[in-house]
Amino acid sequence: MTSAKIQVTLLALCQALAMTTNTILITTAALIGYALAADKALATLPLAVRQIATMTATIPASLLMQRIGRRGGFLIGTLIGMAGASVGIYSLAIAHFWLFTIAMGLLGIANSFVGYYRFAAADVAIDAWRSQAISWVIAGGIIAAILGPWLATGSQGWFNSELYIGALVAVLGLQVLTSALLLGLQIPPVAVVATAQNARPLGQIMRQPTFLVATFGSMISYGIMVFVMTATPLAMSAELHSFDQTASVIQWHVLGMFGPSLVTGWLIQRFGVLTMIQAGAALTLGCMAVNLAGTSFWHFAIALLLLGLGWNFMYVGSTTLLTQTHTPTEKGKVQAAHDFLVFSFVAFATLLSGRVFYRFDWAWLNHLSWPLVLLTLFTVIWLQQTQRRQPQQVR
Repeated sequence: MTSAKIQVTLLALCQALAMTTNTILITTAALIGYALAADKALATLPLAVRQIATMTATIPASLLMQRIGRRGGFLIGTLIGMAGASVGIYSLAIAHFWLFTIAMGLLGIANSFVGYYRFAAADVAIDAWRSQAISWVIAGGIIAAILGPWLATGSQGWFNSELYIGALVAVLGLQVLTSALLLGLQIPPVAVVATAQNARPLGQIMRQPTFLVATFGSMISYGIMVFVMTATPLAMSAELHSFDQTASVIQWHVLGMFGPSLVTGWLIQRFGVLTMIQAGAALTLGCMAVNLAGTSFWHFAIALLLLGLGWNFMYVGSTTLLTQTHTPTEKGKVQAAHDFLVFSFVAFATLLSGRVFYRFDWAWLNHLSWPLVLLTLFTVIWLQQTQRRQPQQVR
């Protein structure tokens, strides 16, 4: 257990640095896109390309790690991240929108590896501790809630002639630091305990009600979170809120995303995974309600805090639920399929976010969000009732 906790701690630190990168990009990328793009409706395109790249690389990343191990795959991811940050720095130096978009694509490929930190934690944890291990790794984002906005705002003074170039320099440094931490990661390959003939086809696994609900919960929690969060800096700018206020709102959001992870694993054990996903859906609906109530700083801050809390309960719960749907020999393809579907929806939501905001408005964006969250709530209730009628054997 001691060795496992050390590995989970390293993974949590790597997650913290990765989420710090995400926080910096969330705070600045849409504003950079708006400044560089001739067509302002394309402001969120670089972020969308990042999500598309994450989606596209998810399956190759999983298969690669199945061949060379978790540490080797994670290190390759950080090298790609370094390349992306370097291209991003150059693109800002010459004010080139499409080169910045390419840089975001490279950072998206790097991000596809980051998504497997939580599964790596599940690899080293015993069954009774698995939900807590996943939760603790995601809790690494608490550091990002403090460090990310501080770097996003503080880095503006690093290069007086380039407002956001310091943010990309910070991202490059975070990739280098992550690589150093990963050198201490030691996760042995999972022993093959079943033959290929005993492994179920992916289609059969994906037809399980538990898989369907886990994947849908992950898709909606992550997709709607990104849909609303991506447009928030643009909406706040339109309401004449300052960049410091925007960074503060993102900080509260990230705290909401990762702060509960200190106890989410325990809450899942105490109340059940499906109950926690339902609680997350209810909190996310609360975000939409607050957003529709007004556009003051406190409306944005409270709504984004609720959005983060809802994401945490739904995403950690859905990830934990997914681990119940596969055996160790099936995990590579199941996790890859799950994350491919999740990041496909996230990429679509990111691209749609800017267009909905500029073609319609902030209210319409929130009105489009709540029906999907409500549908997720109903699917979880359906699974809960199904399991009560006929307990499911998932292993």
